[in-house]
Amino acid sequence: MSRINKNVVLALLTLTSSAFLLFQLYYYKHYLSTKNGAGLSKSKGSRIGFDSTQWRAVKKFIMLTSSQNVPVFLIDPLVLELINKNFEQVKNTSQGSISQCTFFCAPRDFTAFALQYHLWKNEEGWFRIAENMGFQCLKIESKDPRLDGIDSLSGTEIPLHYICKLATHAIHLVVFHERSGNYLWHGHLRLKEHIDRKFVPFRKLQFGRYPGAFDRPELQQVTVDGLEVLIPKDPMHFVEEVPHSRFIECRYKEARAFFQQYLDDNTVEAVAFRKSAKELLQLAAKTLNKLGVPFWLSSGTCLGWYRQCNIIPYSKDVDLGIFIQDYKSDIILAFQDAGLPLKHKFGKVEDSLELSFQGKDDVKLDIFFFYEETDHMWNGGTQAKTGKKFKYLFPKFTLCWTEFVDMKVHVPCETLEYIEANYGKTWKIPVKTWDWKRSPPNVQPNGIWPISEWDEVIQLY
Repeated sequence: MSRINKNVVLALLTLTSSAFLLFQLYYYKHYLSTKNGAGLSKSKGSRIGFDSTQWRAVKKFIMLTSSQNVPVFLIDPLVLELINKNFEQVKNTSQGSISQCTFFCAPRDFTAFALQYHLWKNEEGWFRIAENMGFQCLKIESKDPRLDGIDSLSGTEIPLHYICKLATHAIHLVVFHERSGNYLWHGHLRLKEHIDRKFVPFRKLQFGRYPGAFDRPELQQVTVDGLEVLIPKDPMHFVEEVPHSRFIECRYKEARAFFQQYLDDNTVEAVAFRKSAKELLQLAAKTLNKLGVPFWLSSGTCLGWYRQCNIIPYSKDVDLGIFIQDYKSDIILAFQDAGLPLKHKFGKVEDSLELSFQGKDDVKLDIFFFYEETDHMWNGGTQAKTGKKFKYLFPKFTLCWTEFVDMKVHVPCETLEYIEANYGKTWKIPVKTWDWKRSPPNVQPNGIWPISEWDEVIQLY
């Protein structure tokens, strides 16, 4: 009997243990795993995303550039925007302290970096090392536009873009070159005939559709997704520059042809005027940039840039354009504080505003404010003696960067249409006598100011 009791007890204990074990498994599956799912997932995925193709490609690229002392910094707009939104988190992150790939793992085909070419000392062998690390690399070169004005050097090729692909992700290395206006420039990514159009989806590249110009950024080192990288100190300023970075060159070949037909004026007076006009333009640019007011070369100054890559010596002034929506009430005071007294003020903010400031050596600065209509733009003019108003019509235009007298300045992207509107089809022929009320083909009468408003709209100093 006692033996039977022992067997029964043993069986009961075994059954009870099995039931308890089954209950634990059921409870874990249906309660604990659901309740703690997020926490368990986080613990299990303490390196979430770090096996992604994007992150591995970026990591290898940073290893490559660090080992070869290649001076690069991050310019990818998507990544920079994410960094800017989470800047405090990025600043307080140390290498190896993060658990999730947040920035470099966002789905995309490319990650863009900039190469500061003027700081690069060891270009030789870079391709070979990159290929040994598993990259397939493409180098895109073209002629150096900075040498187009020099016959003996014109056509010298420089690197403009590198594209290095690892598996399905590519690094777009945009080569930034120094320009004499203390800014950075990159070239157009133009594919030559022998290049495989299927190497990467070129149309998705955010840099290279056209040449671009950027302010020289101050850089800082941060840790992003466990990788140490250099980024612009003001990420959003750089990102905001990208869609407005298009750059167009002065037409050096056409300028040489112009001076072969019309000899350049190198008299003492002409050289002195160009020097004074350049200094006035630099001072005007400094003043407007400090105010945050965008401007562009207009009228005769724009014609000089487009036709002969220089200031027209007989123009006797510097002409700038500003959109009326960018007008600021303290603009006159700012120029006066810069040492440029107001010479005259015509019109008013609502209609035909024009300002003129007196520079040194009798060179004046004329600022024309442009108004936008449905299908065109215009700026106004006022005749001081009669109060007559004039309107100068232009086709709509956008702004591009260019280099002029060692400065990065804006000009209308649609330059030819802009100049033909102002000077007609014969703009290539120098005209030294110019009547602003009759000569421009785009001028039209615009009424007359009421005498009661003359004190406001016609101010001479």
